[in-house]
Amino acid sequence: MSAEVGIQKFSFPFSCSAPQDEASQPGRIRVKALERRGLPENPVARPPGAVALVGILPGDAPDGDESRAPRSAVLSRRSVFEKLATEAEDQRPTAKRQLSTESASRSIAVVKKSAVRAEEPQRNLKAKAEVATRERRGRRKDLFANSDIFHRLDSHVIRAGAELRDKRVHDVAAIVQNIASVAKSELEKIRAIWVWLCHNIEYDIGGYLGKSQKLCSPEEVIASGRGVCCGYSGLCMQMCRLVGVECQEVAGHSKGIGYRQGQSLRNVKSDHLWNAVLLGGQWFLMDACWGAGRVDMEHQSFVKRFDDFYFLTDPEEFIDSHFPDEERWQLLEAPVTLEEFERRVFKTSAFFGMGLRLIQPHHCHLVTDEGEANISLGFSRPVTFTYEITPHQDFLHCGTPEHKEGGHSSFGLLTVSQHSMNLQLLPPASGAYNLRLYARPEKATTPLSWVCSFTVECLEPRATEEIPENPHLSWGLQPAAASLGVAGSNQGSEMAEVEGGSFKLTLRTSRSLMMLCELVHPGLEASVAKRCLASQIQPELLTCHVVCPSRGFYRLSVFVRDYEKTEARFQNAANFLLHCKGKVAGRDELFPPNLSSACGPGTRTAQAGLSKFSHTAALVSTPQGKCNITFHNRRDLELYTTLSRADETQASAFPLARHLFCTHTEGKVTVSAGLPDAGTYRLGVYARNGPGGEFHPMCDFVLKNVCRQAGLPFPCVYAAWRKGCVLFEPRAGLLDAASWVRFRVRIPGARRVCVVAHGRTDLKLNKSRVWEGEVFSGEGLAVLKLAANSGESEDMAVMMTFDVKKPS
Repeated sequence: MSAEVGIQKFSFPFSCSAPQDEASQPGRIRVKALERRGLPENPVARPPGAVALVGILPGDAPDGDESRAPRSAVLSRRSVFEKLATEAEDQRPTAKRQLSTESASRSIAVVKKSAVRAEEPQRNLKAKAEVATRERRGRRKDLFANSDIFHRLDSHVIRAGAELRDKRVHDVAAIVQNIASVAKSELEKIRAIWVWLCHNIEYDIGGYLGKSQKLCSPEEVIASGRGVCCGYSGLCMQMCRLVGVECQEVAGHSKGIGYRQGQSLRNVKSDHLWNAVLLGGQWFLMDACWGAGRVDMEHQSFVKRFDDFYFLTDPEEFIDSHFPDEERWQLLEAPVTLEEFERRVFKTSAFFGMGLRLIQPHHCHLVTDEGEANISLGFSRPVTFTYEITPHQDFLHCGTPEHKEGGHSSFGLLTVSQHSMNLQLLPPASGAYNLRLYARPEKATTPLSWVCSFTVECLEPRATEEIPENPHLSWGLQPAAASLGVAGSNQGSEMAEVEGGSFKLTLRTSRSLMMLCELVHPGLEASVAKRCLASQIQPELLTCHVVCPSRGFYRLSVFVRDYEKTEARFQNAANFLLHCKGKVAGRDELFPPNLSSACGPGTRTAQAGLSKFSHTAALVSTPQGKCNITFHNRRDLELYTTLSRADETQASAFPLARHLFCTHTEGKVTVSAGLPDAGTYRLGVYARNGPGGEFHPMCDFVLKNVCRQAGLPFPCVYAAWRKGCVLFEPRAGLLDAASWVRFRVRIPGARRVCVVAHGRTDLKLNKSRVWEGEVFSGEGLAVLKLAANSGESEDMAVMMTFDVKKPS
């Protein structure tokens, strides 16, 4: 048999099933191994009267019947194997001889001093034994809570195994005596044997592929330090018997290397051997071959990896990967059929180690419905997930890694809620695919581990736009969101439809957080994507405004950190899939460049003492092209405001600074905006503690102006216009020529106030402490000046200037 055929046919090399009992006549012991494997007995090698062997499992022969078999009929397992191997030598090709040697050797059991019984009583006894076996099945959790209790024992066995190997000790009894010397119970004896097997015997990949002779006898396996599955199971059985523990080899099918997911195993010879041990009157299952590591078929090598899951595994979990030839060794209340075993989802030990459970589907082969397939897993402890979908390959264990650092393809939506994960898979084209799910505990930093597999058949793909890749593993709030301080969201893990080209996301928080957002679209440049986001950070609420300039799918990712921990790194708290299929935002609707990470009133303004904002949202609509934003300045900070527009190419008749006017009186601040054109603007508010200090950004407001009428500028203000000064009239900074203009202004402490045009016009102080008067703008003038005198000097300080329109 070629190596290629060997790989395709078996998940582990020839392993032998326990022989079926048959009645035999006194003085004869039958050979069943070759029949069981479908290999005919050699009539030449078995002349009449030859001795044969029959296997008796626990419960097949009661005590007291041993005397019925003559001593001459008892042969050792090894001598019979050698005799059979020699007799079959001339009838088999070399490759088949190598593969069948192990099969013949491990399928033969010897009847020890027992008489051969009649067939009918034998069947009755066997049926009773099957019932007894099911009733006496054990569960791992009844023996120990976790494997940490074996730490001292495991360390001793690993250390003793290394010392014995260095001393070239190959005697089974000597090894058992040494490694079990500290064992205080049957459980610890079994544990010592299993750990020694896993750490001292490697899987014989060369023998499996037919490149070298398979080693099955205990001495050969120990001396070489390698063996196939029968080497592990046979050596385990011999060691257990040496410490007085009843142990059986169990033959059957496994979903190991070479296994094709969903393949039919009917009329296919079983390919694996494992063990069952009797402990405290109950049977337990274990597989040292799978516990020792895995086979890397790509490099044709064995990878050592101790896997504690396969030590006394619960039958309900063991059956997902191991199907015994004899139903009773399932140890299940309701045994499964071979067909059900074939359809079962393959789950790795990591699946059970993380406490995962399969919600849907319960079979490994999925067929898409309208281009979609859904998989759901449940969990009790927070878990991080990802997935990988690849073109179909026959073999379950080939083509994809067992570990993954993160990220996944864009052919599905993976969402994680508090206790479940759902994957909505959208294959890109018709055909067959392999799907692997990966997971790890939420706080782990190790790569994600393969947990289960499916095959997916896509009959017809769904017509859809490209979904942006999500490197942050899942959609919706991340499992770690709560620990990061995010308590909830207005958007679930499902896809969000964007209406009118804009979307608003809000996140409730349990403590003050800082937030950064990222928007990704397959056809959108990063510089443009930044102008599609405006974030507002409040003590208990995070808000992100999104505009979508193109149709299709967007990924909106949210990163947070504690607000006060400026040295901490931002961590991904949520990812949302947005779909824009209708109206999109125009270029003039994009947010202004260099927008602050904190728009609108929030945590930063509150900490600075700015409060009671008239506009509490970051976005302000100005249908008339103007607005007044008021707030309180409890700490008497010096303020500075700026205005910029989203479309930087659009020019205005006056500097944009002339379209803002700030009034500060008795702790209250009013920022007035009169916008020159329709469009989107950024209004920035800065503050500092006093003269000479540095201005710090407080917040930005996004002003959205839909008014097409050009707004007039405000007067140009000079440094003399200080806190407490109020301009009542005229508010416009552009005056008509040759017209009378009423002035009303309050300037605290002023002794004289005048307006300078062709001449000076003094304003009069009324009972309300307001300076007022009528002023003629004249003709041919470019500017009117408002000036005031507040000291002993007669000098007048210019407070502000007004432009005069040119006569038409």
